[in-house]
Amino acid sequence: MKGLWWKVLAVLLMLYVVFAGLLVPLKPGIQSVEPVQLTAGQQQTITVEGYNTHFELGDNVRAWLRLGQPRAEGDEGIDTALLSTSVQVLGQQDVALSFDVPAYLPTSDGAARASLIIDNPVDGAFVLPGAIIIKQAEALAGPPSSQGWDAQIENLSASTGVTFPFRGLLAETIRNQYFHVSLWFALMILMLSAAVYAVRYLISGKSEFDRRSEALTKVGLAFGMLGLVTGMVWANFTWGKPWSGDVKQNMTAIALLIYLAYFVLRASVASDQQASRIGAAYNIFAFAMLIPLLYIIPRMRASLHPGAGGNPGFGGEDLDSTMRMVFYPGIIGFTLVGVWLAQLSWRTARLKRKIQEQLLS
Repeated sequence: MKGLWWKVLAVLLMLYVVFAGLLVPLKPGIQSVEPVQLTAGQQQTITVEGYNTHFELGDNVRAWLRLGQPRAEGDEGIDTALLSTSVQVLGQQDVALSFDVPAYLPTSDGAARASLIIDNPVDGAFVLPGAIIIKQAEALAGPPSSQGWDAQIENLSASTGVTFPFRGLLAETIRNQYFHVSLWFALMILMLSAAVYAVRYLISGKSEFDRRSEALTKVGLAFGMLGLVTGMVWANFTWGKPWSGDVKQNMTAIALLIYLAYFVLRASVASDQQASRIGAAYNIFAFAMLIPLLYIIPRMRASLHPGAGGNPGFGGEDLDSTMRMVFYPGIIGFTLVGVWLAQLSWRTARLKRKIQEQLLS
């Protein structure tokens, strides 16, 4: 039982990640708004399609169009916002909102982008940032005015229960965060460990260190392949196709090919000792290339991938406190499973070598 606890922990963590990651519902949100452009000075109605909403169960659905920050310093209780004049519930997921849009906007630009906030006692409050563009009527001329844009956004309802954030672009695929991203974190830990064992082998010459380095690299490469596949599935949903030649995808493919060449190199050398020394040196080089290929070069180029090219990752609703309850155990779980698989690999290699030595003796 002494060496079994971490394996039991790995299984429990992976079961937790799979069931919690797939079964916990997403927060209510807004899928679409129609129309997306309103004209100032008119009464207009927009139709909203919600996600995981329960409009029919709520008896007090409220909505606001919010233009931005409080209108003056010190007026922290006053929002530049417009309250809906009427709400017509069309179904659990659909609602029609009417607004008397003031003739003038509190901006001199002639147009403003407003976020849509909906509050439902059953679902809580949720927002679609920048949902609506409001344009000043060309026939109207006058200075910016905040008149009519002083609705209070207050007494918002809070949703109950454990839920994951809803992001319109990602929808249910946000759950891939627990698998795709966790695999890459686990890969980095495994490849770092493999490089450390490679250094220890070169210093000591102990074959056990080389076997461990090779096994960790093998599992790390398998995790990288899985990470690439799950990333392609995600890209197909969010970018429109599984492979778009994005710099992050290209650099990831190059990094995996470098590690694949590690095994080709070892297999091409006849002497086991020479293959081990060359492989260990190459493994250190491969890990040194892994960092710039995955984390430096993509940040220097425009990229659709979060965390690269100025596109932020792990921010705000991308990874809220609820998701962290599953995401971090996922990293630990995948890492422990990777170490477990590597342990099986290097023990198998050691047994094969012992059998060969007995047959030759």
